[in-house]
Amino acid sequence: MWSNRFTAFPHEDYLAHRQEIDAAIQRVLLRGQLILGEEVAAFEQEFALFTGTRHAIGVASGTDAIEVMLRALGIGAGKKVALPSHTAAASASGIIRAGAMPVFVDIDPQTFTMCPSSLDKLLRSAEGKGVRAVLAVHLYGHPVAWEELQQVASEHDVVLLEDCAQAHGATYRGRKTGSLGRAAAFSFYPTKNLGAMGDAGAVTTDDAVLAERIRMIRQYGWNQRHISECEGVNSRLDELQAAVLRVKLKTLAARVATRRKLAAQYHIRLDGCPHVITPGVRDGCEHSYHLYVIRSSARDALMTKLTALKIPVALHYPAAIHQQPGYARHASASSGLPQTNSAVSEIMSLPMHPYLTTTAIEAVCDGIMSFTP
Repeated sequence: MWSNRFTAFPHEDYLAHRQEIDAAIQRVLLRGQLILGEEVAAFEQEFALFTGTRHAIGVASGTDAIEVMLRALGIGAGKKVALPSHTAAASASGIIRAGAMPVFVDIDPQTFTMCPSSLDKLLRSAEGKGVRAVLAVHLYGHPVAWEELQQVASEHDVVLLEDCAQAHGATYRGRKTGSLGRAAAFSFYPTKNLGAMGDAGAVTTDDAVLAERIRMIRQYGWNQRHISECEGVNSRLDELQAAVLRVKLKTLAARVATRRKLAAQYHIRLDGCPHVITPGVRDGCEHSYHLYVIRSSARDALMTKLTALKIPVALHYPAAIHQQPGYARHASASSGLPQTNSAVSEIMSLPMHPYLTTTAIEAVCDGIMSFTP
């Protein structure tokens, strides 16, 4: 459907690593161990090193990562977890699967990440009673206002956790996302900055006791085979996915750098465009640009034009979680979210992945600049 200027991602990512990925898969198949073997152990060590943490524990998906992280912390039935409503539904799904209740917080309109003052307001309200954790989502690859959120969390005695599903390679004041909180959840869904060839995820932490509990929970609560020390689940990163991730991890930093260069081209070309707002970056942060999301009060008309020009734009996300039927019962426990409600009707994702060409970026920007609301 789309013009040849816009190569298909993540297929291009496979082609770029094809020889190494094929060899890694063959290595696993010939070895014969497919679950929790050498590849998973090696990837966990390598990913912990990349994120600057002491422990990384591979699981089956990013949603599972949130669930097992909360289970390991004892945050389940009767407890609440605060999170932004402007995020993927997976963030709330992991909370609910852990037995806890999601409570929604508004966003900062410039970065689309959790607003510290909105969190403080929630935790001081009746709706905030019972909140035991905050899931701070580094949305689109932009780190949250960590120190401000940590100050609020500490004041209210709640644990601050990270959702890094879209933030592989992002940094906050020189520290990689995934190393900031008590623990962090990552997704390796194929379209992520670091993507597997299917579902996969991980939890990172510096807490050795917590890491060991997560390892038990991901495999039925086993401390030794067939003996469950606690209630657990089946959420194991398999050897094939770990082998693929090890290949791609080697070039992750370079590919994030390429994303930043492409984002800079968008910034320059769209500077001064009266009908769009380009994404801002908070001081001290390095965006990893999983997505490049603009705002426009004429979003729908602009999206229609770009689609007609065969430019693959998208909506991330067409509805906030509190606006979706499946989560309506949780929306009533959250206060008004004006910035979230406003953003939903104005956001649009432009093409962004490390295999785009300057010609493709120019085509997108030319289409936007030629638009008349």
